[in-house]
Amino acid sequence: MEYEAVIGLETHVQLRTKSKMWCACPNSFGAAPNSQVCPVCLGLPGVLPVANDEALRLTVLAGLLLNCSIPSYAKFDRKNYFYPDMPKNFQITQYDRPSTLDGYVEFETCGAMSKVRITRAHLEEDVGKSFHFDRTSGVDFNRAGVPLLEIVTEPDIRSPQMAYDYLNALKDILTYGSISDCDMEKGMVRCDVNVSIRPVGQKEYGRKIEIKNMNSFSGVRKALEYEIPRQIEVIRKGGQLQQETRRWDDVICITEIMRTKEQAHDYRYFPEPDLMPFVPDEPWLKEVQSRVVELPLAKKQRLMSQFQLPAQDAEAFVNDQALGDYFEKLAPKTRNSKALANWIINNLRAKMAESQIALDGLKFQPQYLLELIDMVDNGKINSKIAQEVFGEMFASGESPLQVVQRKGLIQESEPGLIEKYCAEAMAANPKTVADFRAGKPAALNFLKGQVMKLSKGKANPNLASQILEKMLKI
Repeated sequence: MEYEAVIGLETHVQLRTKSKMWCACPNSFGAAPNSQVCPVCLGLPGVLPVANDEALRLTVLAGLLLNCSIPSYAKFDRKNYFYPDMPKNFQITQYDRPSTLDGYVEFETCGAMSKVRITRAHLEEDVGKSFHFDRTSGVDFNRAGVPLLEIVTEPDIRSPQMAYDYLNALKDILTYGSISDCDMEKGMVRCDVNVSIRPVGQKEYGRKIEIKNMNSFSGVRKALEYEIPRQIEVIRKGGQLQQETRRWDDVICITEIMRTKEQAHDYRYFPEPDLMPFVPDEPWLKEVQSRVVELPLAKKQRLMSQFQLPAQDAEAFVNDQALGDYFEKLAPKTRNSKALANWIINNLRAKMAESQIALDGLKFQPQYLLELIDMVDNGKINSKIAQEVFGEMFASGESPLQVVQRKGLIQESEPGLIEKYCAEAMAANPKTVADFRAGKPAALNFLKGQVMKLSKGKANPNLASQILEKMLKI
């Protein structure tokens, strides 16, 4: 019997706000433990929370980017549980009336388009972080009260790779929308995985197993690559799966049981009495809607259509927004947008990485790149010389024309002069000439290289090929 996986994801993302959710403490990473706390985020008696308006806006903006509906009424609730990193012994979250509902994410996976439905994206607060030492433990509450968006999917994911691609698409959407920095090294994105198996064709779900607190997308993929075959093997050997929570060991690459769940935990949700319901009015919603941006997939498809770019180039500009913006400012000014993309992706990006220079630190004017492309297209210089010119232009800030004139790099296109180079190359390489005439066309490329060498790279390569081929056939 063949089995299929049924996967749902719960992704927790820290929002990009200056302050925490209920107080004015900074929302920043790297401060000394417990240095960014106050009576509110420490849950001391008598304090009252005040909702961060920017966090509310970012939550609704995320909902719009995830194709969610925005209810006219939402509220906050208390989720009661006891754990050392939760100072109040309850978490303020959204339960039955969240800020966004019923969305979806479209993305590419395994060469095809896929769609995962979003059940909800609701706003809550983060908790502190526990540290365990040799003989003691401690809690850093700097993170407690940081605005957290929990994005819950329907069980629409069917493979580890699909889960990985969904998470990357989600991250791109959230960073494009300036909703979160999604820096996984700083713990800004964490993921819980719900996975079960069932016979192919069966509608009923199998026994759900949760894998908690995954802190990398590759970890999610690897955990699923282990867990799905493990579940299938249990069933095929006549065993039974039980509802349980497991953890992923990234060192030995296995999931391990943490606890069983014979029944759902009763968190005793009830409405948060210290916060008013959230009822967005029309002007407020319009302001949030004005912040909606073009999504990464839509941008990729537009770049391919508008500028005839291959998928790989368009994706490079999607993945690097600054580089993409640089391309889009220049592309309407050239007839050769494909060449422009090649120069930016393959040359400019490499030089910037090598020199550790950002776009705003470039010495040359953007239009100089267009002038360089025009010089190649018009036959004034060949592609090899263009590489040299670009290097000089990048280092000095000179225009391509200034570099070419200073170094005497104008391409040779005089037929008589190129015939001379061709004759010298043929005379110096009689065996290669014989090879070509014996039916080995690759010999032409060697001779062409010798012509370029004799001309110090200045010969028009296309004209050199034509003249060589003509002389070799005599």
